[in-house]
Amino acid sequence: MRLAVDFARFTWDGGAPALGGLAAECITMADQGGASAICAMDHFFQIPIAGEYHEPMLEGYTFLGFAAGMTTNAKLQLLVTGVTYRHPGLLAKTVTTLDVLSGGRARLGIGAAWNEQEHLGLGVPFPSTTERFERLGETLEICEQMWGSNEGRYAGQHYQLAETVNSPTNVSSPAPEVMIGGMGPNKTLRLAARHAGSVNWFPVGESDFMAAKGHLERHCAAINRDPATIRITLTGFLMGRPGADDFLAQMEQYASWGVEEVFVAPVANDPRTDVEWWVEDLIPKLATI
Repeated sequence: MRLAVDFARFTWDGGAPALGGLAAECITMADQGGASAICAMDHFFQIPIAGEYHEPMLEGYTFLGFAAGMTTNAKLQLLVTGVTYRHPGLLAKTVTTLDVLSGGRARLGIGAAWNEQEHLGLGVPFPSTTERFERLGETLEICEQMWGSNEGRYAGQHYQLAETVNSPTNVSSPAPEVMIGGMGPNKTLRLAARHAGSVNWFPVGESDFMAAKGHLERHCAAINRDPATIRITLTGFLMGRPGADDFLAQMEQYASWGVEEVFVAPVANDPRTDVEWWVEDLIPKLATI
């Protein structure tokens, strides 16, 4: 199993003036130490599982661009992009730019978005759940078209593009990997079966996890796709040293169920202490699972 570093908290020692330097040290350490990916959340406000909403939160794609300039190995992605936060044509262009400048290391992590508070807080429209999933489906189609050879129109219910020109095109071949976040049995996993190279799920326990696998396999069968072509990844961890043995035992179980990659977030006020420990101890141990 591989470990990806997910930067989900920025309540670090030194406040805003120290964020750039600490992030640079952690990113470089993780990249050189074998982390599979460098990630950030796509939120404007901090989310309840990680802290208070007014705590520091950096814009995700700016963070990834910063990371691209100091890494050579790790993939770069958000965990995950909220579909409502960016027009899909501009999103495809943003991910393509990240892919080109990083030498083909961009992934598109994406989901239907859910945080009403930050939408309303910054004036971003927050459609119904049904409409957000409709927009997610169209966004995935637009990205696929812009990462392909068709530069023609796209005419959807919610988005209309006159020309899907995307130059320079992506370096990843045939396209940046799409990772869809969420375990919804009907809409989310149906879209994953059709569009995703990977899914990102939560540590929900065996019963719910196996149910999600069954739903994904059902949707894949409906379109004659081999579900083994979709990587399963896991997230949801704010990871410090306490509980490491339990964490490794839990990951061994999830690996036996098909999980290939786990995303963890540093919790220390000096995040270097967590990342250094992962590089020296946790990544090598996970690699044996």
